[in-house]
Amino acid sequence: MPTINAGDTAWVIMGAALVLLMTPGLAFFYGGLVRRKNILSILMQCFMVICLITIQWTVFGYSLSFGPDVKGFIGNLDWAFLKGVGADPFAGYAATIPHSVFMIFQCMFAVITPALILGAFAERMKFSAFVAFILVWATLVYDPIAHWVWGLGGFLSRFDALGNLKASGALDFAGGTVVHINAGIAALVTALVLGKRLGHPRLISPPHNLPLSVLGAGLLWFGWFGFNAASALAANGLAGNAFITTHIGTAAAGLTWAILDKIFTKKATMLGMITGAVAGLVAITPACGFVNPTGAIFIGMASSIVCFVFVTVVKPKLGYDDSLDAFGVHGIGGIVGALATGLFATAAVNGVNGLFYGNPAQFMIQVKAVGVTVVYSFVMTFIILKVIDKVIGLRVNEHEERVGLDLTQHSESAYTMLD
Repeated sequence: MPTINAGDTAWVIMGAALVLLMTPGLAFFYGGLVRRKNILSILMQCFMVICLITIQWTVFGYSLSFGPDVKGFIGNLDWAFLKGVGADPFAGYAATIPHSVFMIFQCMFAVITPALILGAFAERMKFSAFVAFILVWATLVYDPIAHWVWGLGGFLSRFDALGNLKASGALDFAGGTVVHINAGIAALVTALVLGKRLGHPRLISPPHNLPLSVLGAGLLWFGWFGFNAASALAANGLAGNAFITTHIGTAAAGLTWAILDKIFTKKATMLGMITGAVAGLVAITPACGFVNPTGAIFIGMASSIVCFVFVTVVKPKLGYDDSLDAFGVHGIGGIVGALATGLFATAAVNGVNGLFYGNPAQFMIQVKAVGVTVVYSFVMTFIILKVIDKVIGLRVNEHEERVGLDLTQHSESAYTMLD
């Protein structure tokens, strides 16, 4: 019989709280980057995600993501309204913590994922359209992909319906495919469907409050230890490895971006360093429970270099308006991290080797998982956006965009005229 472990339970509860903190941290990070007339719209969107997706998760989202399997695609509704999700462990997912604790920990992942997308369409989407979009997207995109990768019997999962390890499973310790690639691809689609902000790029101002973004980045880095280390679902050596590799990979990425800034723009910038740090956090997420510190350094460096190219070269060259680089950092960083997991994973950490340790098959599994996630997220997000645009319209009108979303969507202002 599964037995609850008090230390494991306390750590995962703390991890859930840390992951919850990441969404307000994201609000500060994104909020400081937009123009002052739109900061409250960013904060409002992030807090709406917390409230709305928590209710969706309670009513049916958790059951669709992690509930009993329906042919490897989606869970059924046996656990709707959290029926049967109580204080006893469900051994298929975590044998030493209450099922309810596992559920609420996963809820925080479901919350932050759609919040990441808003960085691509900041300053131009109707609030009503935003609410409709995140609810439908979480249900039709996030929940299925979470089931494929993390649910028992999901067709990309490491575990079969009985919880036994499969040789053909993708490695995603804490959300490289489920969270970051998924949200990043959706972000790109949303930016393309909505189109550029008025005056982009000539009339778009620099971040209105960079210190606020630095605060947000710090909260994200802090909360990410819950995101990654608590995904061990126990207070053990694997959690310690995930904590350590998360920190090392992030530090390597932030340092690398600062060096790239110095080389190509002659000045190391605060914006560049926090962007690099977030890219490192993203990339190490799928790998943190499978790689050693050396692998973490290489993953952090690679993510910073590739994301730097996409943010500073590819985006300006192609001309899409990914407002706050949600695709360039989360989508691209997630792809780098997922593929790098298939290179640097070592059995010495968690029983699975990647290509560099003699198992090229695992790298190909990672390629498959990335490809499936990219295609499904792209197609489904496009369909969802087009339907919502037909029904209620996605974008604010030109007058509302010029005035700012704080006033036109929420009748509030973040700053007084004296500021």
